[in-house]
Amino acid sequence: MSKTKIKIGMLALMIGSNAVFARTRIIAHQGYWDCAGSARNSVAALGKAQELKVYGSEFDVHLTSDGVLVVYHDDEIDGKLIEAHTYAELREVRLTNGEKLPTLEQYLEQGKKAKGTRLILEIKPHKDKHAEDRAVAAILDMVKKHKAEGITEYISFSLNICKELLRLSPGVTVAYLKGDLAPQALKNLGLSGLDYHYSVIGDHPGWIKAAQALGMTVNVWTVNDPVIVKTLVGQGVDYITTDKPVEMTALLR
Repeated sequence: MSKTKIKIGMLALMIGSNAVFARTRIIAHQGYWDCAGSARNSVAALGKAQELKVYGSEFDVHLTSDGVLVVYHDDEIDGKLIEAHTYAELREVRLTNGEKLPTLEQYLEQGKKAKGTRLILEIKPHKDKHAEDRAVAAILDMVKKHKAEGITEYISFSLNICKELLRLSPGVTVAYLKGDLAPQALKNLGLSGLDYHYSVIGDHPGWIKAAQALGMTVNVWTVNDPVIVKTLVGQGVDYITTDKPVEMTALLR
């Protein structure tokens, strides 16, 4: 083989590798919180994720007993179940950066300031179907009120929540988190993609191409190990959710 052909082959290999990396986008898990002045699921974390220009910033939403949508990861705050307490009973809670407990409304207001970063809105499971349906309806209304439909995508561990999102808002982007359904089952339900823990994808690597062949996206969470990231990128996943958006963005570049 001539030196020219070898060089062309190497160049093609490099271009192909870069194309794979270019396809994979980064989502900041609970925003970019691991830096000064920030905290998990804080409005500041969303703002800092927007500054990084990552594809998306993920956050978690609950509905209080009096119908206020708040952003917080766990079901409980200081031993108080969020959906069983009023916003007034929770509003003085401080995040580790000093912010008060954020509302979804505050998040959407910040989200619209930099529309290049998608809002990856996780609706947390609630105590029963009725409570979940109330939360879904309230969230969709709030997103519509703020005209943020074009920048908001939805994820949930609750299959009922996923179905209710699609029932109330056909065509909305929804991915399932739990990891117990194969791509074809999700496609049959009308979901846009799967969003599974990296261990699930490790057990079912064929699901990546299977989902994409069905026109669905593949996101993997929560990946902070560069070796695992490189493996997933090589397999062609669409998105990687990480606590380390700076380092993982640099790795992809």
